[in-house]
Amino acid sequence: MKQRYFSPIVAVLLLSGVHASAQSLSNGFMSGRKHGSLSVSTTQEWYQQVYLVPEKVDRVPIFERIHIQSVNLFANYGLTDKIEAVVSLPFVRSEGHAGEQVLNDLGYTNVRQGLQDVTGLLKFKAYSTVLGSSVLNLLGAVSVGTPASKYKSEQGLEYIIAIGNRATKVSTAGIAHLQTASGVFVTGQAGYSLRSGRVPNAFLAELKTGYAGPAIYVDGWATMQRSGPGTDILQPGFDGFFPATRVNFIRVGASAFRPLAQGFGLVLGGSTYVAGRNVGKSTALTGGLAYNF
Repeated sequence: MKQRYFSPIVAVLLLSGVHASAQSLSNGFMSGRKHGSLSVSTTQEWYQQVYLVPEKVDRVPIFERIHIQSVNLFANYGLTDKIEAVVSLPFVRSEGHAGEQVLNDLGYTNVRQGLQDVTGLLKFKAYSTVLGSSVLNLLGAVSVGTPASKYKSEQGLEYIIAIGNRATKVSTAGIAHLQTASGVFVTGQAGYSLRSGRVPNAFLAELKTGYAGPAIYVDGWATMQRSGPGTDILQPGFDGFFPATRVNFIRVGASAFRPLAQGFGLVLGGSTYVAGRNVGKSTALTGGLAYNF
């Protein structure tokens, strides 16, 4: 079953985007020893409304609305049949739409861009069992992410459009993956992320279901984050340092993969927030090209 379904699946990982709102870099499939994928994807993300406390607001403070463009490089490789390595590196361009007079008066800029955070992940299969005509796999994952450039995320409202929070993150997750003989699957995972500096640690969870066949892959997913203690934007205790805010969210999305020829395939996806705290109500569309080997 693994060999039948693995190729489309690895490529779909490139839909993991550049912000905390994205899917996890880990899923329930293993690529197999000496198999893997290389991919490049681009994401267009935009928002105008922001989930603040105590209620959602219709405009981003100062910058009115924000458009985020990113290009993500992704690779994964099966070190053994039970251990897989993953690397991801995004380039991000974040653009606000503040008026010229506002920019001149405050000395701000509408654009920040650069390499964001490089992330490395190891995933391992801990247990596998047959349940009727289905297979249940239990997996674990550990990852480390750290800034890949000298991008800034400092104190001040100008950093609303910062491309990241400049934190080093160490995360772990447990994964349960049920694969049926028909190709239908369900994957659930949960874990915890430790962040450096003033960035709150967070509990992370994701639920995904879909179909993985030899000719097409489709899924629907929901991911959530629950931060530890932190500040709220523009509320008492907030000192203008956005990475220290308490960021909670629920985001839903869908992904699809279609093989093309000679190991190449096309990936498409989209997602949006349905609830949040101290985060923009963004919608994102992603497309990419993957090569599986």
